[in-house]
Amino acid sequence: MTKLIDGKTIAARLTTEIAAEVEKLNKEQGCQPGLAVILVGEDPASQIYVRNKARQTEEVGMRSFEHRLSHRVSQQEVLDLISGLNDDDGVDGILVQLPLPDQISEHRVINAINPAKDVDGFHVVNRGHLATGMKGLVPCTPLGCLYLLKETLGDLNGKRALVLGRSNIVGRPMAELLLRENCTVTIAHSRTAELEAECRRAEILVVAVGRPQMVKREWVGEGAAVIDVGINRIEDDEGRQKLVGDVDFDGVSQVAGYITPVPGGVGPMTIALLLQNTLQAAIERRGLSRR
Repeated sequence: MTKLIDGKTIAARLTTEIAAEVEKLNKEQGCQPGLAVILVGEDPASQIYVRNKARQTEEVGMRSFEHRLSHRVSQQEVLDLISGLNDDDGVDGILVQLPLPDQISEHRVINAINPAKDVDGFHVVNRGHLATGMKGLVPCTPLGCLYLLKETLGDLNGKRALVLGRSNIVGRPMAELLLRENCTVTIAHSRTAELEAECRRAEILVVAVGRPQMVKREWVGEGAAVIDVGINRIEDDEGRQKLVGDVDFDGVSQVAGYITPVPGGVGPMTIALLLQNTLQAAIERRGLSRR
């Protein structure tokens, strides 16, 4: 029988642990971590994400700094803001909400952030650290996926894992994290030959392609652990909007051993790991260590 991987419950437990660490850090070291979020434009989904991040940041005892900019803002203005936040000792983490307007280079903006404050883990320095097995800040979503897998399966050593999707945000860093756990890792994508058969061989299947319900029941091996990163809004048969993943949950849940729901699976973990990264950045910037 398929077991649901309850990301909401696991994230809540992790967030409680983070809050306790933040309180201890503040009492013993006089350090209250701070997270700055930059939102450019008025995208409704981005506004919701930023609001949720700010609320949860404050709930764990951290300081939250929001910077909301017009969609007409120049790239230089954004870079100047980041420069100021880099120099602000009260800011331990900087996050730029994506996507950005066309006049702004995502690459330039992300790589303007001090790598020690890059809590999204997207800076080329942090990506290089991950790829070469060094310590650094890791992208939140793949780190959250790994946390769910380890909570569910325990030791991942030697397991066959397939990551469906090769983006720099999820797919590639996910594969690198699984390699660190001594999994045998395949990265698959739209050009992969015999894609369905490749997926079916995996004991761990992480899906991040951005195509609603792409992965069907026959793509998944009996007893596999399936992590669905996708969040897609579609209409049901009655014309109502609903959120679905990249996996056909109803079909796949009949054969998988474990599966994340959408919503309530990977999503809550992304914010929880963002808070953990901010705590880690605050500690490491001050030459301290986590106990």
